[in-house]
Amino acid sequence: MLKRIDRQQVRLGMYIHGFEGSWFKHPFWRPRFLLTDPGELALLRASDVPGVIIDDEKGFGTEHAASALAQPETRTSPRRDHQAARQVPWNDRAFTESEERKRAKGVLSRNGKVMRAIFDGARLGRAMRSNEVMQVVDEITTAVDRNARAMIEVSRLKSKHEYTYLHSVAVCALMVNLARHLGLDGRQTRDMGLAGLLHDIGKAAVPEDILNKPACLSPQEYDVMRTHPEKGHALLSGDPGITATALDVCRHHHEKIDGSGYPFNLKGEEISLAARMGAICDVFDALTSNRVYKDASSPVEAITGMAEWHGHFDPKLLFAFMQSISVFPVGMLVRLRTNRLAVVLENGRRASRPRVKAFYSTTEREMILPEVVVISDSFADDSIISRENPADWGLTGWEMLREELLEHAIRKAA
Repeated sequence: MLKRIDRQQVRLGMYIHGFEGSWFKHPFWRPRFLLTDPGELALLRASDVPGVIIDDEKGFGTEHAASALAQPETRTSPRRDHQAARQVPWNDRAFTESEERKRAKGVLSRNGKVMRAIFDGARLGRAMRSNEVMQVVDEITTAVDRNARAMIEVSRLKSKHEYTYLHSVAVCALMVNLARHLGLDGRQTRDMGLAGLLHDIGKAAVPEDILNKPACLSPQEYDVMRTHPEKGHALLSGDPGITATALDVCRHHHEKIDGSGYPFNLKGEEISLAARMGAICDVFDALTSNRVYKDASSPVEAITGMAEWHGHFDPKLLFAFMQSISVFPVGMLVRLRTNRLAVVLENGRRASRPRVKAFYSTTEREMILPEVVVISDSFADDSIISRENPADWGLTGWEMLREELLEHAIRKAA
């Protein structure tokens, strides 16, 4: 339900539906969004906006104002601010995990239909309506801000015949989530979401019998498929509402760090941050989705394979992506926030939190009694901060030590 409130009544966790007064009096680049940033809240309260319209079905209503007042609004790093804003208001919500997944399914279904219409229109040569596309990006961004885990998990649940359309929605969600993790601001995050949503629009120009072929493509068919980045770029280029970032990701999301990608064999820093992000999000969703020619891999299987494709992805960005979705390859050596080294364990269930076995103190530089640690999004718990090289810590015989730690964890679990 829409409600009008004074700007001083606005709290984190409210969904802003609109602003009263002239558009140039409010300090935001988007008219509708979930308010999660303490800095944006302060900006709004200091503005000349006479009144704010909120939607209490998409965010907190005024009845939550008293509890919100008790929440601290301190500033630390951009990443910590964003995480705190996501966690503080929404951890008090009345929604169960099942209800969050239901909401996420609704977002996926609604926007998958919009993307189907956009692809169909592109096939028929109809111009794309930029405002319609941006509404999709804004709704997906809101869903990620509300419950990223639910949105990302639900996005993997697509049928083989819906893949092309729902893949666009899923990559948008993954791009928004990764942008948030990297600490990008609201405008940049929205830009990344748009780029993810439209990265495969060129497939509208690829014959459907090639797109939906339930077998490996012939060399000739593969050559046709490889034209979709350039065709997508051509489709988007004439639209003044499409950003340079979206054009860039559409054209370059199949480039590889070692220069073996297409269409221009770009390598390393020649590939923009946005395109490197797009390459990771695109492949991860493709691997974890059911396709007409293959069944889905689990998230851990997908991320393990991607980590082994040397030269394909930016390794630092790939690790940041792992952190953003809390999925890591089993056996990876990592450093924890608590100054310990640990090995990533099998988590046992597709949707469970990652587990690691801590065994080495980085401050004392010596082995410690092994301890299994569950990684979560909460700042009160431990977290994985980096991937480590065993040689840097003098861990001779690392392969044998790793197998011993993993085997011990399996025996103990049994």
